[in-house]
Amino acid sequence: MHIGVTYDLRDDYRALGFSEEDSAEFDAEETIAALCRALASLGHLPHRIGNVRALTVALAQGARWDCVFNICEGVKGVAREAQVPALLEAFDIPYVFSDPLTLALALDKAMAKRVVRDAGVPVADFAVIESADDIARVNLPFPIFLKPNSEGSGKGVDAHSRVDDQAALERVARDLLRRFRQPVLVEEYLPGREFTVGILGTGEGARALGVMEIVPGEKFVGHGYGLENKEDWVGKLTVHRATGPEAEAAAAVALAAWRALRCRDGGRCDIRLGSDGRPRFIEVNPLAGIRPGYSDLCFIADFEGLSHRDLIGSFLDAFLRRHPELRRAEAAQ
Repeated sequence: MHIGVTYDLRDDYRALGFSEEDSAEFDAEETIAALCRALASLGHLPHRIGNVRALTVALAQGARWDCVFNICEGVKGVAREAQVPALLEAFDIPYVFSDPLTLALALDKAMAKRVVRDAGVPVADFAVIESADDIARVNLPFPIFLKPNSEGSGKGVDAHSRVDDQAALERVARDLLRRFRQPVLVEEYLPGREFTVGILGTGEGARALGVMEIVPGEKFVGHGYGLENKEDWVGKLTVHRATGPEAEAAAAVALAAWRALRCRDGGRCDIRLGSDGRPRFIEVNPLAGIRPGYSDLCFIADFEGLSHRDLIGSFLDAFLRRHPELRRAEAAQ
């Protein structure tokens, strides 16, 4: 198959003046190169497209592909991750990973929590601060945890995210509102083990690839898996393959949330245990990082004996199960 590859390259945005934090969600050249190598080794012809603007130009000029492997995070708007899939749907081009509705919903952490809670998936108690006037109306027992409602890669999660009193709530909430210009998610603080669950597949065919635990070290910053801990984790944390009843319970919650949000093909779901030892859904990442030796989903694949090439192949297999016409066309060639 001729497979277009859409992505946001971190170096491109740095050249435009984006800060390290602003560009944290975007991909390194190593990620795109590794993805294209994997696609080629699986017998496909990858075509590097780039971001949503590059895709728009290519489509307007008549470019077409059998399908698109989409890992675009987007730049502007609360539905930024949905822009590329929506554009591809307008041109009737199938693509790997989730659809516009799911991507927009997953990026809005509070809305995603409402949907999975309605489906019976356990979540931490939470509130949303839309403006400074909402701060006084937060009615959750301390300690609580604050973060931007629609960011990824741990942006806005730092040493100040857990707050223990009203004064700290006021200070941190106002700072997040100012810095990120979006609502602030306020959650019951969960003091238990933190897991991330890799998932492959769609709907009832989805399965947990594996469970990874994030274990804070001496230099861990704050009380959450934030940007500073993610970007330079050496000395701050360790990760390992998690097994046993608590990991299995976390995987079950992750799969239930994945299905409730109608995520597709592959990704990650973050789970944390409460003081009662029971897992709670934190958030889902339907466009999880796939940089070898760096991204959590790749670590999980490594723990389970799955190479990067085979991980990409697993995403494609799940995609082709949704598009049997492409599998038939490929077999006929």
